[in-house]
Amino acid sequence: MIANASDADAGFVGHALRERGFAFTELIREHHEEWGSVVADGLKGVDLVLSLGSSWSVYWDSASGPVASETTVLQSALEHDVPVLGICFGAQMLAHAAGGAVRRAPEHEIGWCDVRLTREASPDAGPLAGTWMQWHYDCVEVPSGATTLAESDCAVQAFRIGSSLAVQFHPEATESVIARWSSGEGRRELAEAGINYDELMVETRAAAADAEERCRILVDWFLHGVAHLAT
Repeated sequence: MIANASDADAGFVGHALRERGFAFTELIREHHEEWGSVVADGLKGVDLVLSLGSSWSVYWDSASGPVASETTVLQSALEHDVPVLGICFGAQMLAHAAGGAVRRAPEHEIGWCDVRLTREASPDAGPLAGTWMQWHYDCVEVPSGATTLAESDCAVQAFRIGSSLAVQFHPEATESVIARWSSGEGRRELAEAGINYDELMVETRAAAADAEERCRILVDWFLHGVAHLAT
């Protein structure tokens, strides 16, 4: 699992993967210089890579070191057919590593937002559609060879490349995760976006049980329908 030190909670996705027999080795972006041994042998022994979100942008100069290291990991995964599940920043990193582009979105998406399938999506991609938590300012241009599976009015929301899947939304987001995002700098971001924190948390509590169940369904579809992994 690749994550920032302050945001290494895989939430509902982590719960679902652990229930299906997976265990995590954490790669913390702020300590990217320590990752060498993990990728030196082509991710041997790694069943899948989970790349979580971040408050960073792929194109920030200040994040260039961790971005370069994560790019190496994800390119190794793609080369050796190790499935990747990239979430938000992780989705943007997967696009970047595969030759796509990441840019500032025309508008942000924060809160519970609708996601719909594209015409390119096969019927079994249905678990991607629905209302999901979002918190992002950037968007992707999908890499060559990828299939765009889901979208919103603002951005590409999911794409598949080989046995890997990128989702711009946050299927992992539990109530406690969203409360943490909404503290400190996050509270200012909500205010600037015109979003009331208390109303967001009421909506989150109402959505939590359904979101958790749909996350399990999404994880199962990813594992069997995209990654082709037995659990």
